[in-house]
Amino acid sequence: MVRKKDHLRICLEDRVEFEKSTGFEDYEFEHRALPTTNLDEVDASTSLLGKDLKLPLFIGAMTGGTPRARDINRNLAESAQEVGIGMGLGSQRAMLEDPDLTSTYLVRDVAPDILLLGNIGAVQVSQYPVDRLREMITRVGADGLAVHLNPVQEMVQPEGDTDWRNVLPSLERLCRELEFPVVVKEVGCGISGEIAVKLESVGVSCIDVAGAGGTCFAKVEEHRGSDTAALFSEWGIPTAESLRQCAEVTRLPLIASGGLRSGLDCAKALAMGASVVSFALPLLRASMDSPHAVVRVLESFARQLKKTMLLVGASTLDELKRAVIRKVKE
Repeated sequence: MVRKKDHLRICLEDRVEFEKSTGFEDYEFEHRALPTTNLDEVDASTSLLGKDLKLPLFIGAMTGGTPRARDINRNLAESAQEVGIGMGLGSQRAMLEDPDLTSTYLVRDVAPDILLLGNIGAVQVSQYPVDRLREMITRVGADGLAVHLNPVQEMVQPEGDTDWRNVLPSLERLCRELEFPVVVKEVGCGISGEIAVKLESVGVSCIDVAGAGGTCFAKVEEHRGSDTAALFSEWGIPTAESLRQCAEVTRLPLIASGGLRSGLDCAKALAMGASVVSFALPLLRASMDSPHAVVRVLESFARQLKKTMLLVGASTLDELKRAVIRKVKE
């Protein structure tokens, strides 16, 4: 698909990130001057949706549907297997429309043990029967389905879907009839507390807040020639604020994504209520080299995270969630 190729090229070659920040710089941990933990014994393992993870990290959904996407997905999956974390596939709408593109999403042979999420757009949930989506998930060997909310992107795309009237009831039907867990994620504009409550009420298993501060799809579409995209290039809820709102109103597992660029960011997000943290753009760019390049980025985040945990007196993620973290800027 031309659109898929354009998205990849633009994300790899152009400036596509928000000018606004994630908001995590407004929060600070209370320093513990006398740690009592051995760094080598810091345990950052966790679980999500019934799968054990060696680290609370997740490779966010990125791509699929093109030959180049196949190589990227396999590099990402191989690195997830090596590090012991989860991964999301890019939107599988392409394989629904053209089954010959299914191979661009197949990664189980290189990542048999990872938490793997399939992916479909929210509007497509109202357009396809549940049986088709079940078959789509099963075909790639995924453990669950991520449904992405991307209204800003759809509004600025010339070919975008602008009828969202049936999305919420269709999502409720999907959660009721599908045997797999359903994760709902934004694509970079954040989820408010109000929307999180609605998502929980229809049976969603997990929410990825995907706030503003990382990749901005309005900017991606601006590079594709959209004449309205610039108007919405800074639209969205900063990631830290989106996470704060969602953590206050729901007990669902939360994934924090949207511009996290260090292990310190990860630690802050986990302390503020996230179950795991997710990355996309830094790993996409590393995946153009090799799986080992992706592993190096992930291991760097992991080292930074564990050092932060030691500095706040946390030897486990449960202890990190009890660490003192304060908003220092308004």
